[in-house]
Amino acid sequence: MALPLMPKATAVWLVDNTTLSFKQIAEFCGMHTLEVQGIADGEVAQNIVGLDPVANSQLTRAEIERCEQDEKATLQLKETALPPERKTRGARYTPVSKRQDRPAAIAWILRHHPELTDAQIQRLLGTTKDTINKIRDRTHWNIQQIKPTDPVSLGICTQTELAKAVEKAVERRRKALAESGEPVEAEAILDPRNRLTADAAEMAAAFGLNRGKGDDEEKDDEEEPTVDSVFGRKT
Repeated sequence: MALPLMPKATAVWLVDNTTLSFKQIAEFCGMHTLEVQGIADGEVAQNIVGLDPVANSQLTRAEIERCEQDEKATLQLKETALPPERKTRGARYTPVSKRQDRPAAIAWILRHHPELTDAQIQRLLGTTKDTINKIRDRTHWNIQQIKPTDPVSLGICTQTELAKAVEKAVERRRKALAESGEPVEAEAILDPRNRLTADAAEMAAAFGLNRGKGDDEEKDDEEEPTVDSVFGRKT
């Protein structure tokens, strides 16, 4: 149940100016019955000036009179014509001890998850677009000391939050490709699992672990080793 503005001051006014029961006032103001009784006895809220809920358009006189006549009735706040306030989601709060780690986390995200939008990075890491751009452009004042580090290991976000952000980015890319008529398979590189596979393949190629088709054919053409060829015996 929604509470009136300044509940305790409202309770003081209702105690002084109505015949409502302590229980009715307590329920309306979100207080304990004994606390309301303490207000009536002058033991609680002695220095608080009463706030008229009728003058502040929180109650109607008719509503007060209705509840005065019926002790079981409950006071109802007056409906307001104002639309409910929309709660906006701001940037994530990052503890002071973790803020120095954010540039490293941003660098890691930009390197390993380029599919994430700046807005997603802002919400995920609690940073600003300006900081993201400076790290991306390598114009950050401390860029030489920034070492990309997984934000999960730094404690800035959880693995679940990171996975959800990546999933949303992949889904957004998939829809964009579908609308443009491009093959959906083209976005597979955005999937972290596929990226890891690609990285592994690249590493294998760098170390010569992958052999091409020509190597296999060359091996097939080689003569199979014999006892004489191994021990140098000639026939």
